[in-house]
This record gives sequence, C-alpha cells and structure tokens, in this order.
Amino acid sequence: MADDVAAPAPDAEMTDAPAPDGAGGEISTGGDHALNSAPNVGTGDGGAPLARAQPAASDATPPKPRVFKIGDKVSALASFDGVHHEATVVDLRRAKGAEGKDEDAIGPHDVSYYVRYAGMDKRLDAWVAGSNVDVLDPGMTRNLSDPLLGPGSLASPRKDSVNLGDGAPHTEGRKVTRNLKRRYNEINNVAGSIEDLAPIDQKLEKEHDEKTKVKNIGCVEFGRFEVDAWYFSPYPAEYADCSKLYVCEHCLKYMKHEVTLLKHKARCRMTHPPGRMIYRHPRHDEGKPGLAFWEIDGNTHKVYCQNLCLLAKLFLDHKTLYFDVDPFLFYVMTEFDERTNKHAVVGYFSKEKWSNEDYNLACILTLPPYQRKGYGSFLIAMSYEISRREGKVGTPERPLSDLGQVSYRSFWCREVLQVLHAHKGSISVKDISGVTGFQERDIASALQSLNLLKYWKGQHIISATPKIIEEHMRSFDSKRQIAVNQGWFNTQWQPPTFAPPPKPMRGGANRQ
Repeated sequence: MADDVAAPAPDAEMTDAPAPDGAGGEISTGGDHALNSAPNVGTGDGGAPLARAQPAASDATPPKPRVFKIGDKVSALASFDGVHHEATVVDLRRAKGAEGKDEDAIGPHDVSYYVRYAGMDKRLDAWVAGSNVDVLDPGMTRNLSDPLLGPGSLASPRKDSVNLGDGAPHTEGRKVTRNLKRRYNEINNVAGSIEDLAPIDQKLEKEHDEKTKVKNIGCVEFGRFEVDAWYFSPYPAEYADCSKLYVCEHCLKYMKHEVTLLKHKARCRMTHPPGRMIYRHPRHDEGKPGLAFWEIDGNTHKVYCQNLCLLAKLFLDHKTLYFDVDPFLFYVMTEFDERTNKHAVVGYFSKEKWSNEDYNLACILTLPPYQRKGYGSFLIAMSYEISRREGKVGTPERPLSDLGQVSYRSFWCREVLQVLHAHKGSISVKDISGVTGFQERDIASALQSLNLLKYWKGQHIISATPKIIEEHMRSFDSKRQIAVNQGWFNTQWQPPTFAPPPKPMRGGANRQ
C-alpha cells in the first residue's frame, strides 16, 4: 500500500523539535467551537434582578464523573493548539502511586486518557492528563467527520459551492449518495469512512485500528531532530510504551537510552546507507545540501531495511511491510555534506521487484523534519524515472494514504499542465501518458480535479485554453521543485531485472 509523505503534506518546518502537521498543507483543527454561556444578569425598570435563563434539560451539561470510561465522549485540551475539542476516550491509565487506590478515591490527577479528536486524523491522538479532560458540552458536539453534512456541503441548502470536478457549480441542497460521497472524497482528498468499504475491508480495517489504536512510542530522536511519533509501530515488546526512542541516523539502529546512543555513535562506522549510490545531485551553488539516491536490496541488507520500515511506520498509518523485506527494493534519499561526505536519510520509497500490475512504488515517506522542501515530489519523480528506464508505464500501489493522495495529485496535475502548456494543438490522454510515463487513469484523475476533462458525445475530451492552463500553473509552487537531472545518474547503473516469482505447485488440495 502506498503511503505518503506526504506529501503534505503533514509537513514540519526545519526546527530542532518539529511538531507534526499536514503534508501538503496545515492540519485543520475543525474550526472554532463556541461554548454555551449563561446570559448576563441585568435589572428591570424597578431595579429587581432579572431571572437567569435556565438551560433546557436536554442541553444541561452532566456532572463530571470521577473517571471516564473507554468510548466516552469528552472535551479534551489539545496540545497542538491549546483549545478544548470534542474527543473520544480510546484508553486510560492510572498515574504512578494511584494503582492501588479504590475506584471511589480516584481523582482527575490520578488518571490520564488517550483520546482521539473528532474529525481529525489519528496522528493527533494523544495522552491527556485527567485534569485537562472534562464533560463534553452539548454545544460543542457537531459532525466533524463528514464534510458532506456540514455548512456549504452537498447536502446543505446554503449556496456555498462544492467542487466535484465536473465543471458544474453545485449550490443546491441534494441527497448524498454513496457515489457522490466517494467522488467528493476523491476530488477533495478526503479519507473515506470505514462504512464506505466492502464488508471484508471493514473487518480488516477494524482489526488494524484495534491493534494500532494507541501509540507505543512518544517521540523519536533522529540525528539532530526530535520528532513526535504519529502512529503505532511494531517495535519489539521491550520498546513498548517508550516515551523517547533513539535512532542512529546512519545505520538506523534503535535504542531506549541516550547513553546507549552515544556509545553506539562512537563505534558506528557507517556514513551512508548500504547498497549502491545510483544518483548524486550536488547543490552547493544553491547553498543547499546535496542529494543522493541509494538502491538497497531488501534480501541483501535485511536488517537495515527492517529498521527503515519500523521507523517509517511511526509516520504512516496503514503501512503493513515491516519484516518481510526480501521481495522489495528500497530507494533511500539522503542529504550529504560535500566536505565530510556524511549522508543523512531524509526519505525513501520502496517497490516490488516484480509487479504484475506495473506498480512502481509500494510505500513512500519524507521524514517530517525534511518536509516542505520539495522532497516528496522528487521521490515520486525518481520512481517514474526508474519506470521509464525500465520501459514501463508506472503507477503507485493502491490504496493511497491521505497524504499520499495529496502528494500524487499535486505531482500529476503539475506534470500534466506542463505537457499541455508545451503542446500546441489537440492532444489525447494516451499521448500525455507516452510523454509522462503516467497511467491513463492517473492522468484522467488529474484532469478531472483541474476541471479540464469534459464528457462530450459519448467520450471524454480535454477542454483547456492556454489562459486556463497558465492560471492553473500559477497555483503550483515551483520554487521547491527539484528536477531529475539525467547527467547525474551513475553511468554504470541500470535498473535491475528480476524473474517473476514461481507459481504455487498444483497438487493435493490445489489440484485442478
């Protein structure tokens, strides 16, 4: 399954302790929540105080229990914006010294809650002290998880326009069908709900959520950065519930204690990833670190690739590849110092050695401290360049994560617009595929999101004037774009070829 960086997204600025945010954009907090308050007490003409308005019984806030239960809806203080938000209690734990207390003696300071904020991604889930969790005010409750049911949505009678990618402004209230919702989610990069999946996928999704619902690592120190973990990662049991994990930026070995990391650094001789450097991109003229790509065979360097996958899982929700790395190639991108020739891992993508569906990418990640630098698009561009050298038309493995969807949609749109801008006269989706190496369905998806694909006389046609194309191109930030330079590839390197895996033996229960 392909996951991004996002792209976008969630992207963190280059600071010593970056906080997670969206790849390709800021993480929405779901808007401001207005809390109900009692009206001011005034006086009448005779000086008698007016009676305070009494809230309706259904709107009254219930008293705060001593301990909330798993599944309770609460108002929790969020560390990312310092505001209370509606949340659900996912797990709870007692503080040290309160384990032996009776249930009736437990107070807010004796318990912490692991909460999931309504309408927000799991990466923002966090442990919150009991003193910062309160009863949910009825005025705060609202549907944040479904953008189709909020103001300006497809089902709303208001006149806010909603983009469906077909060129028609949708300003009338309308029934929200499953087809319409899926289309809206695809165009606007909204993750679908579990209920939209097939029954078997719903079961798998619920099992995945149950196993990974609570983060087991608080944050990770990697090189000169300390980064909050976004998701659960299946590190060995002895590293479970680790508040901070220490990872060597060169060999990716992980440790529980800082002193262990310091001892390891003193004897670690690795200055770059294992494998073969296939691309070297100097940028000293720009005053920026150089970039390099390393091709690593999961069968040859198994431990390094497993450590890379475990680290990546801290920032990817639906990554399922951890230990069975043999069938994959890993392309690791590094920043390097031209004086010391030391390399720091900034991101990677993996791909199957053999894919019947011509997938050119299985998983992709730009580490949070290095996002918002154009590295996500550069990783995607390299995956297509390798496919081009293999003589194939590639596409990423589905399903894409929310951040991966944003990154790929932006990349496809920008590249397709450049082809349309450079081409004079009519051009077909097939022609664009030949130039870019994108599969036709990905090109159609990009054109539809740009509202440049029309249905006319039984077929889809590209409808775009030079002015419209230029307007779209101005909306893309080209300052951070990094182009693949053909002259900087290792001249001795060619994409490796692998035989297809053997088919299962027929016989016994499988005899046909």
